[in-house]
Amino acid sequence: MLKILLVLVLPLVMVTGCNTVGGFGKDLSKVGGTIEKTADEVKNSNGK
Repeated sequence: MLKILLVLVLPLVMVTGCNTVGGFGKDLSKVGGTIEKTADEVKNSNGK
């Protein structure tokens, strides 16, 4: 549950921290990677 909360809150924190459109793109890419990693962890933990 904590991971899901972090995935939802993290983008808001990152968006407020970026100063340029390029910075936003980098931040968005990091968020996407975090979401993908979390999804993989959940997928793998359900298979055990």
